Amino acid sequence: MKIGLFFGSFNPIHNGHLIIANYILEYSDIEQLWFVISPQNPLKKKSGLLQDYHRYNLLDSAIGISNKYKVCDIEFKMPKPSYTIDTLTYLNEKYPDKEFVVIMGSDNLKSLPKWKNYIQIIHNYEIIVYPRPDFDCSEYLENKKIKILKAPLMEISSTFIRDSIKNKKDLRFFMPENVYNLIKDMHFYEK
Repeated sequence: MKIGLFFGSFNPIHNGHLIIANYILEYSDIEQLWFVISPQNPLKKKSGLLQDYHRYNLLDSAIGISNKYKVCDIEFKMPKPSYTIDTLTYLNEKYPDKEFVVIMGSDNLKSLPKWKNYIQIIHNYEIIVYPRPDFDCSEYLENKKIKILKAPLMEISSTFIRDSIKNKKDLRFFMPENVYNLIKDMHFYEK
């Protein structure tokens, strides 16, 4: 089985993430997509990051019961900060019968040379890249392991969601209704 690993902090999950995931499942040969929640991106600050279990619950609530999507909390049990290569190595050992594909935005592709053992990732894994505003990927078009999608451009970001909630904006249509209700009920991102 070919599984796409969509890494991210998902702080919070929003419709942009879900649209990208849905597009990848429908327009690639990925059979199942796992949302891999990162407890701490080594290239980002931790401030404003909800607790792991809250982000897990929001994501789990967003995807509901589905055999095509899965929430993966494997990085919660690994040393911090989490490094993609370590997660990939662990998943390959645990699931030797599965083929894993890395899913990332074009913004992450640009920062890939800063990642731990990024050459090993490029050589050993297929990478599916979805477009992000203002990040050109044309220099990677010749690389057979990197597939640049012509997916819809999503200009929604978790940072925008958090900042808007803090500024008391109503964002009910930017995320699934149950996620919006959980964020509102728990007063997440208000301060």
